[in-house]
Amino acid sequence: MNSAATTKSNNQPKTAKEVIAANVQSLIEQLEAGHSDALTAYLNAMSRFHNYSLGNILEIARQKHDATRVAGFWKWKELGRSVKKGEKGIRILAPIVGIQRKKKEEAEKDITKQNVPVLVGFRSAYVFDVTQTEGAELPAMREISGDVGESGNRLVSFIDRQGIELVFTERIAPALGMSYGGRIAILPGQSKAEEFSTLVHELAHEMLHKAERRTATTKTVRETEAEAIAFVIGKAVGLETGSASADYIHLYHGNASLLAESLEVIQQTSAVILAALESSAVEETMPDAELARVA
Repeated sequence: MNSAATTKSNNQPKTAKEVIAANVQSLIEQLEAGHSDALTAYLNAMSRFHNYSLGNILEIARQKHDATRVAGFWKWKELGRSVKKGEKGIRILAPIVGIQRKKKEEAEKDITKQNVPVLVGFRSAYVFDVTQTEGAELPAMREISGDVGESGNRLVSFIDRQGIELVFTERIAPALGMSYGGRIAILPGQSKAEEFSTLVHELAHEMLHKAERRTATTKTVRETEAEAIAFVIGKAVGLETGSASADYIHLYHGNASLLAESLEVIQQTSAVILAALESSAVEETMPDAELARVA
């Protein structure tokens, strides 16, 4: 390996925190340079790859913003497709799992639990988007295009399981929805798609308010986070949604740590909601088992 390649390899982020920090800094630079579509690309990636960690979602979005379905080289082989010659892989982090051996006297007490798998670090791994492959046709991804389908009922069921009361009332007009901490009010008469998006927005407030959050966030930041989550979920179920807020970055005044924290909140909350909306019979993002939730 030549020195240039060695230097490039050494400069690559090697931990989950380094990956997130590098991508957040890149996002700040792009948005401050006027590239407001950068945030939309990241949120689109969250909607497509919610089974992946925040670090790897950011990596996928940065390296291939239009990626829709990714998998490793051999996973594509299993699906009857091959990576096209000359295609460059999308670098992500995969876990290195070791075995923590118990002391002899501890192992003798319970022979069924002698060794414990532990995370010892991360390694570079590479995935490829479906557009970088060729071969057998894949099952079509779910596309709803303005129709929430069963996702609407699943969302209502999820809200009910959280112990959140859902009511429809004209009294909140002109607001489309309101969150009261354990209670969501929705303005009746909205289209199914708009009602779904409003419900997600208010549910996001409920989940964010209940979570142990930093106290320094402003109402504007919380509203923007809730809207970003509604954007991610809407895109994931196939709704036509407005563009993500181009002014998002300005809420943080270039503070990378606050932006990273906020993006993590959006990703984690979106992942929980999307998991509740998914059909257990369909695995749409097809993450390799060893690459999901790794960074």
